Amino acid sequence: MIIVLSIMILGIGIGLFIGNRPKIIKVVGVLTSFAIFLLLFLLGIGVGTNDKIIKNLHSIGLQALVLTLGAILGSLICAWATYKFFFKTGK
Repeated sequence: MIIVLSIMILGIGIGLFIGNRPKIIKVVGVLTSFAIFLLLFLLGIGVGTNDKIIKNLHSIGLQALVLTLGAILGSLICAWATYKFFFKTGK
């Protein structure tokens, strides 16, 4: 946990040091997207090599669908609430 927090604090420090430089921010965005895609790919490999998951995929499927839809709905609600309370200007 210390390593995770240290990396996060280091990233915040570098972000403050870099400031508002559009070219660097664009590169960081592209690198972030690439890292997320790579992690999803590696997660897929991990799932594909797990015999227990593959053999029970038919029974896990419905549970996974329900959990996924719940996660999406929860994310949308939280995003809406965050926008409403922090970013929307009052009339």
